[in-house]
Amino acid sequence: MSDKWLTWAKEIQAISQAGLTYTKDVYDVERYQRLRELSTEILEEYTDEPMEKIIDLFANETGYQTPKVDIRAVVFHEEKLLLVQEKSDGKWALPGGWADIGFSPKEVAVKEVYEEAGIEVAARQLLGLVDMHKHPHPPMASHIYKVFIACDWKDGKLQGGIETDHAAFFQKDRLPELSIGRNTHEQIEHLFTMQKETLPPFCD
Repeated sequence: MSDKWLTWAKEIQAISQAGLTYTKDVYDVERYQRLRELSTEILEEYTDEPMEKIIDLFANETGYQTPKVDIRAVVFHEEKLLLVQEKSDGKWALPGGWADIGFSPKEVAVKEVYEEAGIEVAARQLLGLVDMHKHPHPPMASHIYKVFIACDWKDGKLQGGIETDHAAFFQKDRLPELSIGRNTHEQIEHLFTMQKETLPPFCD
């Protein structure tokens, strides 16, 4: 099934949110509010989520809508890559999560590694910035940019955290089942290539 309906719903939602933020006309407020309602009705029709949850996650923001930012730490050790097992689905991903207000991208990467893998790292450099819509991730209600930051292991012992069961380093040819909502196989393979070759940061 095509995911165009989700793209349309997100665009309608973004237009309505911007309109509600900037319009001064009372009649336009009604029109933009109706657009927001239509966007949530589309999601309710094509998903199993209740309207209350859709409104809370998808149509409850104010101001001009911009993409959300997901930051992932890339930690190599002896040519193996650090992955964490997510409690939510039992699958594996690079440690990371949403960007936090008051933290720089590097600070978020360091914090997420400590919280999800139990080790201290030093963030070194940007490896990539991608639009999840351009990659084979599952459909998402939000428009999301993903940031990859190289980090070096400094201290600590691997362990799970509040949101993760386990943390471990993996060889390229022995990867566990990946949580493709967080990282695709193609992204992971490219990071292994970057670890061996001097390549510029990727962006798309």
